[in-house]
Amino acid sequence: MSKYEATFAFVGSAGFMPSDTARHHRSVILTVLEEALEEAGLKPTDIDCVAYTKGPGMGAPLVTVAIVARTVAQLWGKPLLSVNHCIGHIEMGRLITKANNPTVLYVSGGNTQVIAYSQRRYRIFGETIDIAVGNCLDRFARVIKISNDPSPGYNIEQLAKRGKRYVELPYTVKGMDVSFSGILSYIEEAANKMLSADQCTPEDLCFSLQETVFAMLVEITERAMAHCGSQEVLIVGGVGCNLRLQEMMGVMCQERGAKLFATDERFCIDNGAMIAQAGWEMFRSGQVTQLEDSWITQRYRTDEVEVTWRD
Repeated sequence: MSKYEATFAFVGSAGFMPSDTARHHRSVILTVLEEALEEAGLKPTDIDCVAYTKGPGMGAPLVTVAIVARTVAQLWGKPLLSVNHCIGHIEMGRLITKANNPTVLYVSGGNTQVIAYSQRRYRIFGETIDIAVGNCLDRFARVIKISNDPSPGYNIEQLAKRGKRYVELPYTVKGMDVSFSGILSYIEEAANKMLSADQCTPEDLCFSLQETVFAMLVEITERAMAHCGSQEVLIVGGVGCNLRLQEMMGVMCQERGAKLFATDERFCIDNGAMIAQAGWEMFRSGQVTQLEDSWITQRYRTDEVEVTWRD
């Protein structure tokens, strides 16, 4: 296997802009493809199929990669497979951790879902009703000017370790769903006032935000476990490599006599290997995407995919 990467890093406070991200992808994608083959010691004739991300995500970068995937599949005479991004996270997590049939917490900059498998679908038991948890953390980082290097979430995690005071923040769980827009609005309004008045430190705010949003995630995950009778939890997605989230989820699992499965940043953060793994599972179960169906979509729910590779 090869996991060669060329990651786009945005400058300033605007976040990931579709046009800039697509431009980056266009500039590096052929190099990434060549280097990945070389690193794996493979030739195009050794490849069984070509997998790409259909969605969800930003349209411009998705289109960039889909065009190259379609072209390569035709040039090499290989089957094409369009993969759901979330399914990629789940299948990579299952492969790495060997989790059997876990309740999945999928947490990233664009998605927050609690998922369980049933009858050839990954069913969504709960999700955010507004913004994703990773988006909430990233936007908070901009408010108090936390660096993007290597990532806002990682820097928040490190600062939170030095927090000494818990600042009470809005806690919004609605049944199986969560809301992060209220806590973000509150902290955007209050953060600089509290810091200017020496009511707390940036470390205190990072600690308080993490404790609050992660407690919300643990609550809805435990509720889904109880509903499904599950004894396993798998955390996937970029926010999933946060060790404090893993610790809090681990305490809940221990109290229930359940097992927690998680991966490190190599597999939690978006990567091509996870799309390849999900594509392989689809391919070996008989799925192939016809050229006329090889489009992309910015909105592609996890439960839209028929999971033909599981019993």
